[in-house]
Amino acid sequence: MKGAKKSLVVLTTTAVMATLTAVMTMIIKIPSPQGYLNLGDCFVILSGWMLGPVYGFLASAIGSAFADLFSGFAIYMPATFIIKGLMAVAVYYIPRVISGKKKRRPSFCFLTGAAFAELIMILGYYLFEALAIGIGFVPAAVAVPLNCLQGAVGIIGAFYLAGILEKTNISNLFDVMKLKKDGNKNER
Repeated sequence: MKGAKKSLVVLTTTAVMATLTAVMTMIIKIPSPQGYLNLGDCFVILSGWMLGPVYGFLASAIGSAFADLFSGFAIYMPATFIIKGLMAVAVYYIPRVISGKKKRRPSFCFLTGAAFAELIMILGYYLFEALAIGIGFVPAAVAVPLNCLQGAVGIIGAFYLAGILEKTNISNLFDVMKLKKDGNKNER
């Protein structure tokens, strides 16, 4: 796929991933003290893997921020935009950094990237709630275990969905899912 056709596929997929992120964040909600648990992180992780750092950031940030807006948590939108976008960037870059140093299995590299991304989420929301919302560090810590659970579900769900994508050959459209040592050709 070359030129305009590839750009159209990437742009369309970015919009679809943003929509899926928003919908999966809003559909399955398990209430928690400071928000809700959801499946949106599965698609945040997949967006970073499939779309690369720029389009992955946009799909994750926009989809997650709109989910906050439509779910009545508009106060979280700025933090969510930054946190979820950075998660997608981490999911893209961390596996490449790890795989470049030693021979490691790609699944280990992607798992490490996803875990690091979820740490960004946990720390990001903790600091946002403690400092920006102003509830303090101790009350904000109440949400940390629930965010850890959401992170674990996000990682497991993303690996499951990535396996499905691999079997359907959809992932062949997105060479960024493969760990390549050919420099920055795959960055978008």
